[in-house]
Amino acid sequence: MTSTWTLKENSTGELEVTVEGEAWKKAQKKALNYAKSHMNLKGFRQGQIPDALVKKQLSSKALFDMASEEVANEALAEGIKEHNIELVARPTLDVKEADDEKAVLVFTCTVLPEVTLGEYKGLEIKKADVEVTEEDVENEVKRVQDRYADWVVREDDDAAQLGDQVVIDFVGTKDGVAFEGGSGENYPLELGSGSFIPGFEEQLVGVKKGEEKDVEVTFPENYQAAELAGQPATFHCTVHEVKYKDLPELNDELIKKLKIENVETVDAYKEKVKADLTAQKEREAEENFTNELLGKVCDNANVEIPAAMIDAEVDRMYREFEGRMQQSGFTAKQFLEATHQTEEAIRVQMSPEAAARVKTQLVLEAIVKAESIEASDEDVEKEFTTMSEMYNMEVEKIKSLISPESIKADLANQKALDFIKTSVK
Repeated sequence: MTSTWTLKENSTGELEVTVEGEAWKKAQKKALNYAKSHMNLKGFRQGQIPDALVKKQLSSKALFDMASEEVANEALAEGIKEHNIELVARPTLDVKEADDEKAVLVFTCTVLPEVTLGEYKGLEIKKADVEVTEEDVENEVKRVQDRYADWVVREDDDAAQLGDQVVIDFVGTKDGVAFEGGSGENYPLELGSGSFIPGFEEQLVGVKKGEEKDVEVTFPENYQAAELAGQPATFHCTVHEVKYKDLPELNDELIKKLKIENVETVDAYKEKVKADLTAQKEREAEENFTNELLGKVCDNANVEIPAAMIDAEVDRMYREFEGRMQQSGFTAKQFLEATHQTEEAIRVQMSPEAAARVKTQLVLEAIVKAESIEASDEDVEKEFTTMSEMYNMEVEKIKSLISPESIKADLANQKALDFIKTSVK
């Protein structure tokens, strides 16, 4: 086999492979045998029809097309190896010409795009300092009191305050017509919780038991129900009860109810809260630093991402979304129906993030090459051991599911990330 490779625009190219000689004869023979095994001809048992009769029943083009399909994978593999082509999507095949002597196969390929790196070393980006204040700790302690608080009914003449709970019936209308999902009965709404659309809860501050009130709001532009997004609406509310929150006393007995190991006093709980908040803020600071750094490195780089790579990433993200829905006890279909969305709309929303993910991956891979970064076999084995412990699965089982090459590439990318992190000024 002989082949030529022509790189074109948008990370696409044409791999032209000429198949002749014994390889082409073998492909034609396999195609003929396949046709023979599936052909029914009166007077002959299936599979026993003479080759000459089979050829009479088939056009030359049909036979050559079948032979081309037969040899296509081998031809593609030979061409990829010869020209060191890195595919990112399944190629399409066109039979340019075929006869008894040879076939010329043209594969239209989408390949890994070329990345032109900008500045990625020594960038002036700093990780934010972490501080946990007494107010932060007290807010967490207040949440414990909230968890064990009792709702106490106010007197009939007492007006609702921010932080109170109002039990209401409500009917939402747009242009005087009630809309789906806009009604509820005996709904316990905590004022200031932000559980309803902006502006709703604030308008119920000051209401009393037995009162009725029209709440005027405008749905957010990004509201999940497209027919309501950005639209004004009126909610007619009837107040059944107004309750205030009676907080329990903060003492050691309250803390013991949390059943946290080695934490039985208020002071011990505050120490734990401060340690937990510090760890959380450090994680957040590290994540924000990493995202800002990667964003800058990617902004400095130029790469034209093939649509096929973005589509593949959207597919992965949608599968992740389906998995999250299942963990929540729903199916993706149920979520779409409840939010009046379509799978296509969700995929469109995912596309910008998918493009960003792909660019980040490509840029890190380019840094790996530029800096000659490698992950050793020892690194790979350590990672397999770590995954084995994490998922409580035998190492060999994990190796059967994930290739060492994939692990090695991921580890190299992580090393590239660590490299640019340590280089910041």
